[in-house]
Amino acid sequence: MKLFIPDIAYIDPKILKYESSKKIINYLEKLNVPIVNSKKVVIDSGSPEKNYATAKKTVLFTTNGQKKLVSCKPSADYQFSLSSSCPANCEYCYLQTTQGEKPFMKIFLNIEEILEVIQSYIDDNYPKITAFECSSITDPIALEHLSGNLKRCIEFFGKSSKGRLRLVTKFDDVDPFLKLNHNKHTKFRFTVNSRYVINNFEHNTADFHERLLAIKKIAAAGYPIGFLIAPIMIYDNWKEEYKELIDTLKIALEDYNDEISFELIQHRFTKAAKELIIQRFKNTKLDLNEEMRLLKWGPYGKFKYVYKKNESEEIRNYISNLINNNFDNAIIDYFT
Repeated sequence: MKLFIPDIAYIDPKILKYESSKKIINYLEKLNVPIVNSKKVVIDSGSPEKNYATAKKTVLFTTNGQKKLVSCKPSADYQFSLSSSCPANCEYCYLQTTQGEKPFMKIFLNIEEILEVIQSYIDDNYPKITAFECSSITDPIALEHLSGNLKRCIEFFGKSSKGRLRLVTKFDDVDPFLKLNHNKHTKFRFTVNSRYVINNFEHNTADFHERLLAIKKIAAAGYPIGFLIAPIMIYDNWKEEYKELIDTLKIALEDYNDEISFELIQHRFTKAAKELIIQRFKNTKLDLNEEMRLLKWGPYGKFKYVYKKNESEEIRNYISNLINNNFDNAIIDYFT
C-alpha cells in the first residue's frame, strides 16, 4: 500500500535539537506537506465527524518524556511509545474512547532518550529477560518512514542480551527491517482477520494480500513471528472465512519452522465506544447490538460487551482447533 503522507505537520520547537528533525523537515518539504512550527495542534473542522477525519491526517512531531513505563500484560512486561495514534481508520478500534475527539498522530523524535529509559528497566530486572511492547497505542510501521524510530529500536534490541521487543501491525512496509541484525530479539506480530472484517472495518490498512507478502518477507528474514486474530466476529459464513485465513497462513509459512504464536481476541465494545463509532462511521456494519451480548467488567475499569458464553466458547474452540490442526509449531498465548 502507499505510504501515509499527512495533510499537515506540526513541528514542536523542542525537536529541533535532534539531528533527525532536519531530515524529516526536508522530507516533508519535498512532499509539499504544510508545516506549522508549533506544539499546539489546532483542528476545527466544524463537526466531531470531520474533526476525526482531519485528525487522522495530522501529525505532530514532538518528544516523549515518559520515564515510568506501565505494565503490558499479557503481551509483554512493559510498554513504551515511539508514536501515538495511527493513520488507519479501523471502526472497532479499542482506542476510540482514549484518544479523544481529535486523535491526531504524535511521532516522538527523542529516540535515544526513550532507549535510555528502556535500558534502565532492563538493568533493574537483570539477569532476567525483559520484554517490551511498542505498539499499544499506535502502529509503528505505519509511521516508520517519517521517523526511522523502529529501525533504531530493532538494532538496539538486537544488541541487548536481556531485552526483547514486540510489535504488532496491520501495515506492510517491512522492507527497511529485512537486513537488520535483529538477532531474533524482535518479534513481529501481524493482525490478521477474515476478508469480511478487513474489507468492511479496517480502512486505510494493508489489504489481505499485502499483509501476506509482508509476513513472508519477515519470516524469510528470520524474525520470530506471531499473529493477532482480532477482533474475531460472528457473521454469515464466518467459519468458512476464518478457515480460509488459517489455510492461507499455513501455505505462506510452510517453510517456517520456528514457533508461531497466536493471540485470539473476540469482538467487544463499550457503550462509550459504540456512541463514537456510530458518530464517526454512520453506515457501519459492526454488530453493536447490546441485547445480544454479555456485559463483562474489563481490566481498565469499564464494562464491555462481549459475545455470550456459548458463542465465546464456540469461537475459542473453532479457531483453536483450526490453528492446532494446521500448525505443529503453533502456541496459542490466550483467548479473550
